[in-house]
Amino acid sequence: MSKVLVALSGGVDSAVAALLLKQQGHEVHAAYFRTWMNEEGLPFPGECPWEDDVRNAQAVADHLSLPFQIIDLVEDYKRTVVEYLVDGYRRGLTPNPDIVCNREMKFGVFLRRALAEGYDNIATGHYARRRENTDGSFDLLEGLDPNKDQSYFLALLRQEQLAKAIFPIGEMLKPEVRRLATEARLPNAERKDSQGICFLGQVPVQDFLERHIPDAPGPVINAAGKTIGQHRGLHRYTIGQRKGIGLPSNTDHEYFVVVKKDFTTNTLHVAFDKPGTAGLYTDHVRANAFSWINQPISDEQDILARVRYRDAATPAHFKPTTDGTVELDFKLTQRGLAPGQVVAIYHDRVLMGGGVFI
Repeated sequence: MSKVLVALSGGVDSAVAALLLKQQGHEVHAAYFRTWMNEEGLPFPGECPWEDDVRNAQAVADHLSLPFQIIDLVEDYKRTVVEYLVDGYRRGLTPNPDIVCNREMKFGVFLRRALAEGYDNIATGHYARRRENTDGSFDLLEGLDPNKDQSYFLALLRQEQLAKAIFPIGEMLKPEVRRLATEARLPNAERKDSQGICFLGQVPVQDFLERHIPDAPGPVINAAGKTIGQHRGLHRYTIGQRKGIGLPSNTDHEYFVVVKKDFTTNTLHVAFDKPGTAGLYTDHVRANAFSWINQPISDEQDILARVRYRDAATPAHFKPTTDGTVELDFKLTQRGLAPGQVVAIYHDRVLMGGGVFI
């Protein structure tokens, strides 16, 4: 058995992860780590439930008789996740802070601190599975629950991080997690699942960006090249976006969507959402900055690719190029793929790694 530090978020999933580890006989300690939003207080009053998260994490630790600590990771969050998010939007990308949060914070700073304090492993409430191979390496598999699988958010982890990670609920379905929480009388057994970006809670990302990126209005141009409106700032939009553009549908109830952001001319290009619309639908993309969990894919081959958390993995052809980038040819046409977005690469249910669309 090992000495494990469980990251308690205040939610039921990490609480049951701690419960299972204790039942298995591990020496279990718990921690809640303070993020950037804790330092800022409540920048949008009533929107960030972090104080309630802390109370729930403490209550779970007390209920399970686990040593509990609060770890201050505020500056690390600001330096890595927050600045990554703001810089990405400023440059016209669609960043995924949750994926970077996992790689750099939970399985980065938090893991290194745990190891330095004498823990053998860290554990989280992710719906994902770790499998040890005969050579001593580890693979990361999708969570057993297809409705809750969170492997996509772990696409940029490295082997040394996975080797020290435990996912106690990865083999379970969500209803079973709730049932165990109720049977164990965990104080947060009925708490609703949290949504939103890792450090923003329920705060809409655009409300957050308003405080960090000034608006720079410019023209909105349709497919015919006609100016039909004005945007507030290109950082506010992403490819495929329909809501929030401020343009009505036409008489045929067709809606405008974003198909291009031109930072050279500060122009937002829109078109009606129809099959084959240039800039919106594609079956070919390029990606770079790949990170591999175990063995890298270096040869041209067929793989499965997941382009968003809620999207199913879809067949694609993976082709490395001489300049270090990768070409992906999808068997099925994809909608709204944006630069900065993370693509996760799978073989069957094994997550191989991930990269970033360019």
